[in-house]
Amino acid sequence: MKSIILRTVAPFLTGLMILFSIFVLLRGHNAPGGGFIGGLIAVSALAIYGIAHGVETVRRAIFFHPMAIAGAGLFAATVAGLISIVVRVPFMTGLWIYPSVLGVEIPLSTVMLFDTGVYLVVIGAISSVALSLEERGGA
Repeated sequence: MKSIILRTVAPFLTGLMILFSIFVLLRGHNAPGGGFIGGLIAVSALAIYGIAHGVETVRRAIFFHPMAIAGAGLFAATVAGLISIVVRVPFMTGLWIYPSVLGVEIPLSTVMLFDTGVYLVVIGAISSVALSLEERGGA
C-alpha cells in the first residue's frame, strides 16, 4: 500500500491492538472475552500491519510459521483437558494452583491454559489464511 499515513500509523496501531488482545484474553474467563475474540483482535492487528508493510514483513514479525502457532495452541488446549484426567476428575474440569513468586501469590488454572491454546489456534489458523490471501492479492 502506498499510503504514508497507514504506513506510519500501522506499527503503533498493531502494538495497541496486540496489547488489547492480550487484555481480552486474560479477562476472558471472568468476564466477556477470552481466547477466541482475543485471537481475532490479534489477527486483525497483523492484517493491518500486512496491508501497510507487506506479507513478508508480517511473516518476519511473527517469527514462527502460522500453522506451527496453531499447532502449539492445539497442544496447549489438549494438555489443559488431559491434566484433569491425570488428576482423576471429569474431563476439562478447571483446576487451580497458587504458586508464590517473590512473595506474590499467582493463581494459574487449566482454564487459562485452554484459553491461551484457543488464542494461539485462532492466531495461527486465521493469519495463515489471511497471509495466503494477501500474497495472492485476493484479500
